[in-house]
Amino acid sequence: MVEIFLRTLPFFAIIGLGYGAGRARFIDEAGTALLTKFVFFFPLSALIFKFASALPVAEIFDIRLIGAYLWGTAFVYGIATAVAFIRRLDVSTAAMEAQCAVIGNVGFLGLPMFALLFGEEAIAPLMLVLTVDLIVFSSLIVILINAARSGRINPAAFRMAGMGLVKNPMIASLVIGLGWSMLDLPQPEPMRNFMDILAGAATPGALFAIGASLAGRSAERPFVAGWLSFCKLVLHPIFVAFAVLVLFPLDPFPAAIVISAAAMPVAGNVYMLAQHYGVAPVRVSTSILISTAISILTVPLVIAWVSP
Repeated sequence: MVEIFLRTLPFFAIIGLGYGAGRARFIDEAGTALLTKFVFFFPLSALIFKFASALPVAEIFDIRLIGAYLWGTAFVYGIATAVAFIRRLDVSTAAMEAQCAVIGNVGFLGLPMFALLFGEEAIAPLMLVLTVDLIVFSSLIVILINAARSGRINPAAFRMAGMGLVKNPMIASLVIGLGWSMLDLPQPEPMRNFMDILAGAATPGALFAIGASLAGRSAERPFVAGWLSFCKLVLHPIFVAFAVLVLFPLDPFPAAIVISAAAMPVAGNVYMLAQHYGVAPVRVSTSILISTAISILTVPLVIAWVSP
């Protein structure tokens, strides 16, 4: 456990560095937004392409893994939604709280962390987790919020969700990378060097951006944010573990990756959705802050628990 904690500590230390820079106004909110945009569109996309283009398509597609992660995530999504309805929240707010309960920071935190901790073998299962999050649940919340506001399932909501996927650089770089792999296209040395240099900025850039963005978070309803953080950091990995170990048994290594991915704190893109739609943005912000702080301890615990 101590060894795992020490190996994950540098990642959270860089997040802390970004947080300190944000609190000291060394980087303001506008600068943080630009840094996040840069990392999202360029280094992180280069990292995903670099890994995806080297993966055989047959290796990355695992229907049992998809089914297990989808079942575990949907179960926790249902719990968070049920609790929200018991509290008499509207559909939009309930959907946003459920999003906090299951969507982890797999792209900005999980991808660079797992690549260094577990090696490139972790990328294939992690890509599937990220794909399910983006295609299923990130689309679902757009559809639910638009349906709640219009009073019906609107085809425009499906188009909006589809366009969001098409414009998402993570999805685009994954698809292009897998296509490159399928066609067995060559990668000249200048291209490989370009990707290596650009992808090298993904880990420190993403972690620093997470910390800097946390510095601007405000707190509201800490009890509710604490409940959502509990769902994300505890319930999500537990039910995903039940799915990958019992319902859809996977080999130990991919099972460990999927469970560890489920233990990631609430993702920053949930706040972007909350702010865009004007649905509980401060509550989501507080959940990101609390879950990220607590994950300094819970993520090493989960990784130590599941490591084969």
